[in-house]
Amino acid sequence: MSSQDLVGQRIKTVRRQRGLSQAQLAHPELSDSYVSLIESGKRTPTPAVLELLAAKLECSLTYLLNGVTAEQMEEIEVGLRFARLALENGEVEEARARFAELRADPSLAGLAQLRLDAEYGYALAAEACGDLEEAIEVHVRLLESEDLATERRIAISLALCRCYRQQGDLTAAVRVGERMLGREDRPSWSDELVELGATLLLAYIERGDLLRARQFSGELLAAAEQLGTPRATVAACWNAAIVAEQTRRGDEALALAERALAIHSENGDARNLARVRGAYAYLLLRIRPEEAETCRDLLVRAKAELNETSASITDRALCNVYLAKAELALGNNEKAAEYAIEALGKLKENARGPRAEARLVLGHAYLRLGRDDAAASELSAAAEWLGQAPVSRSITQGWVTAAAALENLDDEEASAEAYQRALAGVGL
Repeated sequence: MSSQDLVGQRIKTVRRQRGLSQAQLAHPELSDSYVSLIESGKRTPTPAVLELLAAKLECSLTYLLNGVTAEQMEEIEVGLRFARLALENGEVEEARARFAELRADPSLAGLAQLRLDAEYGYALAAEACGDLEEAIEVHVRLLESEDLATERRIAISLALCRCYRQQGDLTAAVRVGERMLGREDRPSWSDELVELGATLLLAYIERGDLLRARQFSGELLAAAEQLGTPRATVAACWNAAIVAEQTRRGDEALALAERALAIHSENGDARNLARVRGAYAYLLLRIRPEEAETCRDLLVRAKAELNETSASITDRALCNVYLAKAELALGNNEKAAEYAIEALGKLKENARGPRAEARLVLGHAYLRLGRDDAAASELSAAAEWLGQAPVSRSITQGWVTAAAALENLDDEEASAEAYQRALAGVGL
């Protein structure tokens, strides 16, 4: 039933409740035949006529348009504000519950924009709770709508591309990103489009397409420079830094990352600032391991900040993994094990790559502590998770790490198999 039909139906229902005929409702400003056409959905009343009919029927214009009273509309909008606030404050389970309650409200049936807000908010909350499959399902359904505004389509595409990448489905992530960026009706570069491009760039890196990644990172940097906005500059610089590191340009990578962190410190939201700070610390650890103490301190700060925001479970768990690696570099093996165990306690079963990484770190910590049986158990579990995860650069590197650790345990057979899996990951 169209919105025009629904408006006519509501006018007819309220008219009958008031005990009025069509002629009585119409007189003297309108004809009864015109009212009949409106009620049957054959005519679309002008805003002025709708206001007139609402006054005559002693009901709100909001009700005639949307099927809810002004009080119900205000209650829904307040509910959405509280749900968003809970998400922004890191109360992700509460946010998910609030958005779920709004989605189930029958009053939203005629409120397309507010219903979309509730669905989109629920998907973001599901992602923050680590339920990527649920988030993906909702985002895919939302993108199927043909009447989405361009800005909303970009936002949903960005979230969906990010979820697919976190899940390890790099093919799907690339498909979503390229489809949005390649649309004929795509607007000129904006902050949202640069962020979408940056997420797509990470997918290129993960699947090992470094040539395309390096070319595309240049395009994003140029777009960000043209825009001149902090948000676009941070996204472009940060992801260009990752490309630079992957192509062995460490100093350039750190310079780009430091620029992103400096700009975000002045202009960014708390969640993304914490994520950038933690990722910068881990980048610094990889490029300059001699600065492990500085990296550890930055990660401790990032961990505290993440816990106060709407950062996803995966983001928080990965910060613990990075902390474990920093502690390993400092020789604090017990502390490294604690952080790795904490990370495993946060991650859901479908987070295969992060779970494998956490198990690898824990296995190394146990190996250094002389707990060979525990180390072997963790490395075996890591291998199992690596085997379930889609092939990517990080998964291939995980196999190399597992192989070296298994070799230290004198498990030559398992070590050889891990090396073979690593070679297969690079197409050899």
